[in-house]
Amino acid sequence: MRVAHTYPPELKDEIEAQVTPYIPDLEFRTGDLQAIKAQVFDMLETNMKIIKYLIKEKAWDFFAFVDIGVDRVHHAFWRYFDRSHRLFEQNSEFENVIRDYYRVLDKHIGEILELIDDTYVLVASDHGVKSMIGTFCINEWLIQEGYLVLKTTPEKPIKLSHADVNWDKTRAWAWGGYYSRIFLNVKGRENHGIIDPINYEAELESLREKLVNLKNHKGQKMNNLVFRPDELYDQTNGDYPDLMLVYDDLNWRAAGTVGHDSHYLFEKETASGDAMHDWDGLFILYDPKKNLPRGKTCANIEDIAPTILHLLGEDVPEDLDGKVIKNVK
Repeated sequence: MRVAHTYPPELKDEIEAQVTPYIPDLEFRTGDLQAIKAQVFDMLETNMKIIKYLIKEKAWDFFAFVDIGVDRVHHAFWRYFDRSHRLFEQNSEFENVIRDYYRVLDKHIGEILELIDDTYVLVASDHGVKSMIGTFCINEWLIQEGYLVLKTTPEKPIKLSHADVNWDKTRAWAWGGYYSRIFLNVKGRENHGIIDPINYEAELESLREKLVNLKNHKGQKMNNLVFRPDELYDQTNGDYPDLMLVYDDLNWRAAGTVGHDSHYLFEKETASGDAMHDWDGLFILYDPKKNLPRGKTCANIEDIAPTILHLLGEDVPEDLDGKVIKNVK
């Protein structure tokens, strides 16, 4: 496939001729762990060759790269790494895959550091990782509570978009993922809306209270977080949901499908889901000139861009989210 993933476009031909074709990602939800292991290490080796070539051969003021393999190796092999995982397997052949991946990555980072002088080095991740307990079937719960009505019950789990929904009686439905996006069927907004806008707030807050009090498979109250999008974002564009539901401090994810016989799934809806994203990621800033004070600090992801601009000697726009990280000023 000829995808123009570089600028200028001819840089792609140069990379392929001088180094190797770039690997943007891998399919990590197949369940074929041997293949995933081979592919994730191959992607790392391949892309690190490209990164080192560009560092050495191109003039740059700012150089950034993303290693998506760190995320993929967590999702695929976390149960073999985290001894507290409910599916942890002692002495598995995959027990050291994550550790080995970090060792190889660390070797490459060391080699990259040898190529650069007097350069600030910043390492950041947009999320952490934690074990996943299970998947909550939010649409099954909405069916039970009378919010979502189907004309016929599927014989096996299917996407909601493929289900025979009775929109004339449905008040809410949800999408799955790391959190749920929940939509109300509002008259005048949706094609078959039934909720009168005058009743919108009452419907939304009633549903929100129920979602906050959802229980897990053991009958224990989940530590759920339920937000209206405008509580999180200054602007809400596009077809945004009415509610956003984060399950049990990110210990569960959500199924957007219908046709399950329970609210709780412990076999993955799609292969490779041992790990969930966690709230806190990683932040490291290294100053080769030793002008920055040593120590620990906390940062928000919005602070990364203004900090980079500050280190480059550029003005930080006043309307940019985030601020220059403490002790970097």
